[in-house]
Amino acid sequence: MAAPIGVHLEFRGGAELLFNGTKEQHVTLPSQPTPWDIRQLLVWIKTNLLKDRPELFIQGDTVRPGILVLINDADWELLGQLDCTLGDRDNVVFISTLHGG
Repeated sequence: MAAPIGVHLEFRGGAELLFNGTKEQHVTLPSQPTPWDIRQLLVWIKTNLLKDRPELFIQGDTVRPGILVLINDADWELLGQLDCTLGDRDNVVFISTLHGG
């Protein structure tokens, strides 16, 4: 059984507006049979944190196109995207590149 892990989440570039304006949040993810990955984190975020218009953040089982995801300052595309395993004290940043005009 995987132990609970603490993860630092950041929402930038307008993504914070979907989370009641909260730009940073430290969360503790509960223990579960397998290690946490980004796919599971997104489900947890949608259930526990996402306050407004989930369709602007989540599309299917991933983030919407136009939202950059960095894990410990590295692009998640280099780390396996949804399958990237998370560890205790990881920093996950979501940056929206979608802006109205």
